Amino acid sequence: MLLWNFTWAALCAWTPKPLNFWRLIVLRCFGAKLSGTPFVHSRARIQIPWRLTMRHRACLGDRANAYTLGPVVIEEAATICQEAYLCTGTHDFSSPAIPLQTSPVHIGAHAFVGARAFVLPGISVGPRAIIGACSVVTKNVPADAIVAGNPARAIGRRTKDEG
Repeated sequence: MLLWNFTWAALCAWTPKPLNFWRLIVLRCFGAKLSGTPFVHSRARIQIPWRLTMRHRACLGDRANAYTLGPVVIEEAATICQEAYLCTGTHDFSSPAIPLQTSPVHIGAHAFVGARAFVLPGISVGPRAIIGACSVVTKNVPADAIVAGNPARAIGRRTKDEG
């Protein structure tokens, strides 16, 4: 973990957007599963890269946080906007020891997670779903749903002819 943090800070955190290919090389060296050409912003934060999977054209935006204590999968062309937080870790507060618990987060193809949204552990966001800015996602989001708020609730649906 120390080597990862040092490497990202030294080799990637300062790089401009056109050097995405370089950031992807570094992520692959640390075990991230990347297919095609995803985009990872230089100021994105990835806790444990070997638990991150990103498909072609997936995007992890400026200061987005993939807290990968458990697996995070971002499918093809999904966008995680600036300062959004994908959280895979929590604690069992019913136990006196408050042990760590992890659950994967899955973001479906062509989904959009708005700025500063928070996705809790164990959540799946369906294909083409939209999560509004500053939303807190506490339940799975079905395909084509539009959700917003705290906690996030359905406010609409995408139609098949929308881009």
